[in-house]
Amino acid sequence: MHILSFDIEEWYIEKRLSGGRAEKYKEFDFYLNKILDILDTYQLKATFFCLGKIASDFPYVVRTIASRGHEIGCHSNEHIWLTRLSPKKLLADTKTAISALEDVCGQKVISYRAPAFSIGETNKWAIEILAECGIELDASVYPAARDFGGFSAFPAAIPCIIRYGSIQLKEFPIGLTTFFGKKIAYSGGGYFRFFPLFYTKHKIQQSEYSVSYFHIGDLMPHKGGMLSQNQYEYYFKEKGTLLNRCKRYIKSNLGTKYTFSKMTRLLNGNHFTNLRDANRQIDWNVTPIIDL
Repeated sequence: MHILSFDIEEWYIEKRLSGGRAEKYKEFDFYLNKILDILDTYQLKATFFCLGKIASDFPYVVRTIASRGHEIGCHSNEHIWLTRLSPKKLLADTKTAISALEDVCGQKVISYRAPAFSIGETNKWAIEILAECGIELDASVYPAARDFGGFSAFPAAIPCIIRYGSIQLKEFPIGLTTFFGKKIAYSGGGYFRFFPLFYTKHKIQQSEYSVSYFHIGDLMPHKGGMLSQNQYEYYFKEKGTLLNRCKRYIKSNLGTKYTFSKMTRLLNGNHFTNLRDANRQIDWNVTPIIDL
């Protein structure tokens, strides 16, 4: 079972950081429509994890995705790491996001992915809040350490049920590979840009389960210049030193020139599904139960 997903946030991030340049919105629209056309060509359905702010500020984006038959999932309201939210603020954020998404797409939103995979050991209570908001399927667990997120103590990298107190959620953790002794993803974000396509295809075809995830920004060959110190600190909530900004610029731009064609070749000939359909295929009576 191979899950295909997209995290949809760029329109709002552009508005938040740069004031909303019309030419950038047009570029995001262009790449989104290219993605949707390719998925139609290969008869694939994906889960698009959208910010609530995309639904409220750019409703046509969510409507366009939903009209092509794809699942709409929640990616929080404003793309704030969950580690920076109190339980009260997370509850308000999630309710606001789900309400906005459902109003626009006409679907019940049952799938969730935290920004930067920011559910981990220190805030596993978030599971309780997601369930309270009607989330049934979660794809927020990155079972290793990573920037701004990760859950290194998580013991499974296959679909499982996570239990926190009396609450249970169905979890779809990110699949990992080992690279020079470090566990990292191989089919999503900057990791997909880093690894050669033959390696990623081989890993997916070898595995019974994988999760691929993409951002519009991962697929654009020209992403713009380095963030200013103020932009960096506003978004990442850490010191915007020249070193930090250079590292982030390199991570964000490495390999972007060829990523869209790589993704297209990955999708061609491989069967992918979305979370909602994957949920129907799994016998949850025999999957592991992970107590958090």
